Amino acid sequence: MISSILYAALVFAVLVVVHEAGHFAMAKKVGVRVLRFSVGYPPKILGFRRGETEYSLGATPFGGYVRMLGDEVGEKPTPDEIKLYLHEIGLDLIGAAREHGVVLAGSEFDQHLRALAERLSQSGAGVAQTILGRELKPDEALLLNEVRAHPKVDDAIKELAERPPTVLIEAYCSRAFPTQSLGKRVLIVLAGPLSNIIFAPLLLTFVFMYGVPTLLPVVGKTTKDLPAAKAGLLTGDRIIAVNGEPMDTWADFSKTVKAGDGSPVKLEIQRQQNGKSTNSTIVITPTRLDQKTIYGTNATSWVIGVQPSGDETTKRYGPIGAVREACETSVEMTVQMVVGIASIFSGSTPVKDALGGPIMIAQMAGQEAHRGFANLAMFTVMLSLELGIINLLPVPLLDGGHLLFFVFEGIKGKPLELRYREAMLQVGLFLLVALMAFVIFNDISRIVQG
Repeated sequence: MISSILYAALVFAVLVVVHEAGHFAMAKKVGVRVLRFSVGYPPKILGFRRGETEYSLGATPFGGYVRMLGDEVGEKPTPDEIKLYLHEIGLDLIGAAREHGVVLAGSEFDQHLRALAERLSQSGAGVAQTILGRELKPDEALLLNEVRAHPKVDDAIKELAERPPTVLIEAYCSRAFPTQSLGKRVLIVLAGPLSNIIFAPLLLTFVFMYGVPTLLPVVGKTTKDLPAAKAGLLTGDRIIAVNGEPMDTWADFSKTVKAGDGSPVKLEIQRQQNGKSTNSTIVITPTRLDQKTIYGTNATSWVIGVQPSGDETTKRYGPIGAVREACETSVEMTVQMVVGIASIFSGSTPVKDALGGPIMIAQMAGQEAHRGFANLAMFTVMLSLELGIINLLPVPLLDGGHLLFFVFEGIKGKPLELRYREAMLQVGLFLLVALMAFVIFNDISRIVQG
């Protein structure tokens, strides 16, 4: 079980990095300041700062987040948000000086910033260029001037935060998430789910080039009184062709039969008898039969009544074939998931049969990992698509919930009022907590019931 948890944590870490990297990259692209990129939730195990962003690893796995400047719900920057921004500016200055080889006195933020303020107060051309490797920005110069005017750095920051000059407000708003145009905010929010969806065919391309276990078209069992058994198809028979079309995999064989719309199918089979291989032809007419779908519902399809033997081969694709197969498979899986989610909301699929939680995911991750890299990668692809699609649902706290707020804003011409957003976020939190409790209870029930 420990190995299953580790594999599940690894899969989730990959998907979280992909998802949050989408938000992160788009935010940076449109000029929004990203304060933290975290894999896992607090408490923080380790972290480091690079440029404007702190990268951290949290002790609580199965999640992560990107924190942007001003991404909290609010109408305008509060003094606390301005304080945070000023502290970040100070860290920028200290980091730039260190990267340029400058050694600062002291060991604390206040000592470093004060030492830097004093060194940058020297007159002369190119002082900032010598110390920072660049010129001072207006908001940075404002902070350093205030630091020099107060005995304590905290007092300087507090003074600026409580009575921020116009230049500071403008600098803050140019980098904060809530003050960006509606189009930019939509792009940032969409980038996370889309990254998960795009990641699926990319990973699948690599998997198909690496090689995937593929069921061979070898009959394992025939069902009594169904067409295959009546026609004389036997265990061990290998399907070579259907209606003259070569069959390389069991999936090819199954698709061809189902797509025939009940028309008779001509099977060319290879059979081992008395140590000798013989080829023969059998014509079978499929029959319609109710079968359980992957969503737990019943659907009729054309069948002949056979099951695969389980014989496998590793199938590898060239680069072009892998890309084509990856895209087709991703589209098929996406359609299946959308249909599955729709069937849950419509009530045609029982919720307890369709939903699994972290325990079930850990079990499946362990099972797929023991079957090989390709199986674990395929499982990761499935979860990545699910994460992308589910995050687009219009539920507050999910990305789709933020997009719903943006729709209201686009219609009204201004953001939804703060009290409504807060109320909807509380409802969203309640729904997500209730859902998590349900799926965990559902997982435990499955284990208890065997």
